[in-house]
This record gives sequence, C-alpha cells and structure tokens, in this order.
Amino acid sequence: MGLGNPGPEYADTRHNAGFRLADRLAERWGFGPFRRGERARETAGTVGGTAVKVLKPQTYMNRSGAAVAPLRALPEFDPSRHLLILVDEVALPLGKFRLRGAGSAGGHNGLKSVEGALQRQDYARLRIGVGPKPPEMDDLADYVLAEFTPDERDTLQSLLDPMADAVECWLAEGIERAMTKFNK
Repeated sequence: MGLGNPGPEYADTRHNAGFRLADRLAERWGFGPFRRGERARETAGTVGGTAVKVLKPQTYMNRSGAAVAPLRALPEFDPSRHLLILVDEVALPLGKFRLRGAGSAGGHNGLKSVEGALQRQDYARLRIGVGPKPPEMDDLADYVLAEFTPDERDTLQSLLDPMADAVECWLAEGIERAMTKFNK
C-alpha cells in the first residue's frame, strides 16, 4: 500500500512518494488501472504466482489506516507477512530507501494511522527518502506538501525501479532477505 494524499494538487509532492511507487509497481506488473475500492483506489493481479493488491488510500495521509482496516477482517490476512507500506521519509536523504520489518511510526502520521488501525507495529515498510526539511522552512508539513523540484523528481524517478526490485524481493523471499539485499 502506497501512502499519499488524493487529488491532483498533491500528485507531485514529497508526501506522495508512496503513491508514485505504487503507480510504478502497477505499471511494471501490467495491472489494470486503479479503481475505486473501500477507502482506497486499488488494482490487483499476480506477481510470480502470488496474488497482489496495490492500494492507494483516498483518506489523506493522516487517516491512511482506514484503508487497511477492512483487511483485518480477512481471516488469512497477517500484516507481518502480507502488508508492505510504501511511505515518504524525511529522515532519509533523497535518492535512498530503507526496508524495515517492524518498528515505530517514527513521527510519521500516516504510519501512526496504520498502526492505530492494525493495533500492531509488525508490518513491513519501505521508507522512501525525500530529504530533510531545509532549515529556512518553519513547518514540516509545508515541506512534505511541497512539490519536488525538477532535479528531485528525476532523482526519485531513477529510484523507482530499484525500489520495485526490492518490493519484488519482499514478495518472493520475505522482508529479512529484502532488507539484507537492499538496505545498503
């Protein structure tokens, strides 16, 4: 599930890095267009014999957990094995990403919402570096809701396929193997 904010005014913002990766995955895997689902836009298909659903919550970042709440009702759903959250991260420099198998929200409101809905922290996440807030900016929200510069957009674009490789490794081999292979 890629985290972000719905609407064209947020499409190219740092907070929508998770949506950008979700779009790239759907394109790479040849899934159909995103369609309206329960509190999310979704598309689905099969990757390497595994059924996969890609979600983009339509609840705004701070309420992203509402999109995972319906998954809890599925008897076979285990967040520690079946959920990977794609999310922007200001603590990582632009051009870097990190996989984690569990942990705290680290101050990220989207992850806090997911944790609130799941009532647990043991789900995988791929944190996409968007760089730290510049000192001249007072508000972190202003920074993450600002659009990427053209150079930043190019840097993120060049990272989409390596991140998609990491997601495919997670699907095929699990979070531990993906972390070993891609967290450098």
